[in-house]
Amino acid sequence: MFKHKILACILRLLAKLPLWIVHLLGSGLGWVSYLSYKKYAILINQNLRSSKLTKGEVSFKKSLHLNIGETGKAFLETFAIWFKDYSKLKNWYQGCTGWEHVESALAKRKGIIFLTPHLGCFEITSLYYGQFHPITVLFRPPRQSWLMPLISQGRQRGKVSLAPANAQGVKLLLQALKRGEAIGILPDQAPHEGEGEWVPFFGRPAYTMTLASKLAEKSGAQVLMAFGERLEGGRGYHIHIKPVSDGGIKNPELLNQEIEKTIAQCPSQYMWIYDRYKVRN
Repeated sequence: MFKHKILACILRLLAKLPLWIVHLLGSGLGWVSYLSYKKYAILINQNLRSSKLTKGEVSFKKSLHLNIGETGKAFLETFAIWFKDYSKLKNWYQGCTGWEHVESALAKRKGIIFLTPHLGCFEITSLYYGQFHPITVLFRPPRQSWLMPLISQGRQRGKVSLAPANAQGVKLLLQALKRGEAIGILPDQAPHEGEGEWVPFFGRPAYTMTLASKLAEKSGAQVLMAFGERLEGGRGYHIHIKPVSDGGIKNPELLNQEIEKTIAQCPSQYMWIYDRYKVRN
């Protein structure tokens, strides 16, 4: 417990640093991890190359080097965001493209399903939306119970609520949609066995959740893709929101196609280290 308190103190200090320093440290962490852990390096190389989003070896190497740093930034910025004074987070928001789609969806009063892949800063999107409207975000409870208070403190702010990835959590998501509110899901998170289907993701079979498709079909909610682009020089984040056409995710294969289109907007900031091609037990 004492070690956990020490860690929390360190993370609070991290949140007081300018974002450009957090990202500088994160980039260094990314390179240390890449050079130190063979599995880490193999996953990034293999997943980025198989995506075919880069043309030629020079382009691949450039994107790879960028991604190594961006992956480290993604890890470290999470804790900086969790412990940042909520009122000061607005200084990190540097605009939003596509907010008109949110307003259009809210007017229909059927709810909104935000799909946020592991692209850019996926921690910032729900907090940005939660400044204005209620949103219930699905999350996977950590295996280490001492992390739960940190997650709750960091993510459950403003009008953001959390729903665990279980039957009770799905019930909370449906209730939010019935109220005409928004929910948030990481659509490229590997589901547990029995909760997905094997369908192509960048040309390789990936075990893909069926939950997003089922929620969309059952609720009639507007589906929006969203991600927080990490700006250079620690300037903050730009939120991108775009609609998914009706039936655009009616099955996991179509869902993956939508995720691929979104990743193609900013491939160097996708978390290629994340193993999509597995089944959780």
